[in-house]
Amino acid sequence: MEIKFEQKIPVLLEKAGKKGMTYKELSIKCKAKKEEGKYFRLAVQKCKAAGLILEKKGKFFATQSKGLYPAVIKRLHKTYGFAERLEQKDEVFILGSKLKGALAGDKVMIRLSKHTRGNLPEGEVISFIEAGEVEFTGIAHLTKGGPFITPDDIGNFDLRLEGSVKGVADGDKVTAKITKRGQGHRDLRAKVVKSFGQATRAAACCEAILNLNGVTPEFPPQVLEEAKFLAQRGIKHKELLNREDLRNEVIFTIDGADSKDLDDAISLSKYQDFYILGVHIADVSYYVREKTALDEEALRRGTSIYYANKVVPMLPKELSNGICSLNPDEERLAFSAIMTLSKDGKLLDYDFKKSVICSRVKGVYSEVNEIIAGTAGKEILAKYRDVLHVIPLMKELSDILHHNRKLRGAPDIDTAESKLILDENDRIVDIVPRQRGEAEEMIEEFMLTANEAAATLAKKLQIPFVYRVHEYPDGEKLNVLKETLQALGLPAREIKGNVPSKVLSDILDEAKGKPFYPIVSRQVLRSMAKAKYSETPIGHYGLALENYAHFTSPIRRYPDLTIHRILSDVVTQKRSASDIKKRYSEFVGRSANASTEAEISAMKVERDCEDCYKAEYMEDHVGESFDGMITSVTSFGFYVGLPNTVEGLVRIEALPEGQYQYDGLMELKETHTGNAFRVGDAIRVTCSGVDVNAGNIDFVPAEPESDENG
Repeated sequence: MEIKFEQKIPVLLEKAGKKGMTYKELSIKCKAKKEEGKYFRLAVQKCKAAGLILEKKGKFFATQSKGLYPAVIKRLHKTYGFAERLEQKDEVFILGSKLKGALAGDKVMIRLSKHTRGNLPEGEVISFIEAGEVEFTGIAHLTKGGPFITPDDIGNFDLRLEGSVKGVADGDKVTAKITKRGQGHRDLRAKVVKSFGQATRAAACCEAILNLNGVTPEFPPQVLEEAKFLAQRGIKHKELLNREDLRNEVIFTIDGADSKDLDDAISLSKYQDFYILGVHIADVSYYVREKTALDEEALRRGTSIYYANKVVPMLPKELSNGICSLNPDEERLAFSAIMTLSKDGKLLDYDFKKSVICSRVKGVYSEVNEIIAGTAGKEILAKYRDVLHVIPLMKELSDILHHNRKLRGAPDIDTAESKLILDENDRIVDIVPRQRGEAEEMIEEFMLTANEAAATLAKKLQIPFVYRVHEYPDGEKLNVLKETLQALGLPAREIKGNVPSKVLSDILDEAKGKPFYPIVSRQVLRSMAKAKYSETPIGHYGLALENYAHFTSPIRRYPDLTIHRILSDVVTQKRSASDIKKRYSEFVGRSANASTEAEISAMKVERDCEDCYKAEYMEDHVGESFDGMITSVTSFGFYVGLPNTVEGLVRIEALPEGQYQYDGLMELKETHTGNAFRVGDAIRVTCSGVDVNAGNIDFVPAEPESDENG
């Protein structure tokens, strides 16, 4: 009954405009009968809670007739925050002084001002609809005046701590929860939920980051029980009878030296002018069934998270490192994609089948790279003796596939990834760029081929599926790319609208070998849309493919597990096409959305953790000088990247005294002398300080070295 009133109330108040209505007037206009009084009252309360109406001085108003909008506070920084209007779904910038003590997760009423901040409208919080459950991280301080916490990012203020601080040391990184609110942020009170150790330690900060983002290294008891049962049960003999027996085939894995969750293996042969490529993936869907505790937890996690030398797996180690992992000399259930390719690398045919395999060797990227380069020693050659004849053929096909990818116009973006080296106490001792060689490229090309085949099959059958999609770049970001290229002196190109990916590929090729290549590569990457998961096959811009999905990593990605489950029903013919549609039509959307959100969250967690470790590393190098390159410029300074992938900020206050002007893109210039700092410039800097807790590194321009020989 109240649903009828809920629909009428905002409409009637919208018509009433600024005059509004009393409760009685509104009741009469809604034609609420006496016996419907309870339902009408509930409807009014619901409309208020949803932010559709507000009550002021005994009258009700539609919020938009007052220029007000319901919104949710999305995130806060030290001196400002962002809200998202619930209906318009756009972001609004709000200064800290205009937040009225609102915190992330709070539902509020906001009013827009006439000002903008960048390309965002600016507004202020007018009233509260509903307070969110706020948990945040910060540094605890134990003083004679009482304990307090300095929050990391909910505001530029300290909060008094209430309750017990037993087990908390001064300077600890903690998570805390708001216990009391007031008129502003300074009226807030909080209590410690968990302490992680000193905020000067990256390991402690990372634990807090995981905790705040809902990442739990431990699994629930029921999930562990299911995993242990499956691992102990092993492979049933009758299951082998229903599978393609590939145990005598030459199949092996190639991964990083420290990898334990081995979910893909390769076989390759040549018949006449055809390549027969086998990509054999751990059959995780055989073990992780729908509606089990294992499956629900895997969906909740969405992906494994990797940082420093740690992994928070999507599945318990009994599966991820055990019965599902394609370990050498052990029988494993697999889902194999057997593909036939022409001599020029064209995908001619594919066959997906359930199989049983036995990997011959646990290959390591660095060792296979040595074999390809002809520098491998006797020990490595002996380890790979059963597969040595396959590696040159793999290199041959990989080169063809990579060439085809370039011909399609797929941009070849090189991004410098970091390898963090930790000691036994989880302290960082070194940072080096992660090397990417021929072996890594081979495996990537073979995985891309299998992923394309899986998506092509699903699209052909018109079954519900989770695709990996990548849309065209945003027009505004392309304009920034164009301006950057012009400023660097690269040829002007027609970069607008639905620009073909080949144009971006050519830009990268032209910049290759030049000092500013990392800048161009980064800007091309920034101009692109973020890839995501979707039930609609719109293609993949970055790979220049019409059909693409993620099939090859079901141990560590839920979308892969989802499509394994669907394709299993196809290849085993357990269900008809119509049954498959009924069974998965709704689920693929849920899986795609959850997987996209999990990926975004995981990337942020990994990046934040990496920043903390980099700051910890540079703590031992404060006062030392380094050669670097300016990677980006802002109105408040510029960032400098070092060869080891560390990046730090040179603040404008650290520059020689003067009046500096930012061109809005890539240059900071002193107006009187003309001295400029530009993206791509080489510069020598000194590390002046770090903040491990925030993951920040500060640089200053290095002093010129004195000439000792005078």
